[in-house]
Order: sequence, then structure tokens, then C-alpha cells
Amino acid sequence: MKKILLACCALFLAAGLLTACTNQDMGTVGGAALGGVAGSAITGGSTAGTVVGAVGGGLIGRAVTN
Repeated sequence: MKKILLACCALFLAAGLLTACTNQDMGTVGGAALGGVAGSAITGGSTAGTVVGAVGGGLIGRAVTN
């Protein structure tokens, strides 16, 4: 029960923080998320691949929405 309550609180907090973001911030977050997933998939779940993909995706997402 505590895990469900904690997950709900985290979800509401994240949703509240995202509403205060600019379009450029949202592009960065979206790019980082997609880049992290792509990096993980390409490298077979490697941590380094995930991190590099997230950083690259964040940079590209920020540049596109600039």
C-alpha cells in the first residue's frame, strides 16, 4: 500500500513540475527520454549507452525547440 501511495505522490509531483516548464525544457526532457530508450535498445541495455543516448537526445531536443 505504501508503494502505491508513494508512486501516486511522485506522479502528481512530476506532473506539477512539468506544467511549469517552457517548450524548450519539454523538448529537452522528451529528447532525453527518447534518446535514453534508443541508447539502451541499441546497446542491449548498457548503462553507458543509455546515458550517452539520453545526453545526446536531450541536446538534440533542446536544439530543435530553440
